[in-house]
Amino acid sequence: MALKKGTEIATIDVCLVTITTKGDSPVEIALKTSNQVQVSPATETTEAVKLIIKGELIAQKGEEVTITGNAITLTDNVFNPEVAKILQGGTITYEEDQKTFKKYTPPVVGSTEKGEIFDMALYSAIYGTDGIISGYEKVSYPNCQGTPFGVGAEDGVFNVNTYTINSKPSAGQAPYDIEIVKTLPVVSTS
Repeated sequence: MALKKGTEIATIDVCLVTITTKGDSPVEIALKTSNQVQVSPATETTEAVKLIIKGELIAQKGEEVTITGNAITLTDNVFNPEVAKILQGGTITYEEDQKTFKKYTPPVVGSTEKGEIFDMALYSAIYGTDGIISGYEKVSYPNCQGTPFGVGAEDGVFNVNTYTINSKPSAGQAPYDIEIVKTLPVVSTS
């Protein structure tokens, strides 16, 4: 058997994050201001079982780890009320022109309102030795839902929002998917 080198893909940066809702009227929002996405697998562990008789290990069944999804922490450098509404629910009020943001109100205390279910995609750049972007790694996370978040401020520092998102795939669905694409999706400015 010959020893061979595996495929190596060097990626860098959070180039784009997209959130696509799954409701009757799907909405897709692009986040070009995110600078960090941390992902850790959500798992359940069944403990090991050991048969020990008079201090001697006779047999053992190892622990089993089952992946149940992913816990995603998204850091964004601006506040986006449409994303806030998707993540935790609430209402957005616009000025009379129906375009200019006026107010965001999260769900009231004790409410059972939750955010929407959505799919999330993370795009990172692929660079070659020539320093030119040759494509993008797209990592897709299914069936995401945000959790409630707080808002703070600090003198001389732009607010950075951190959102916790849980991705819970359906039965038979992978916890994430990695695909190489040549270009980023085109983001509309309207």
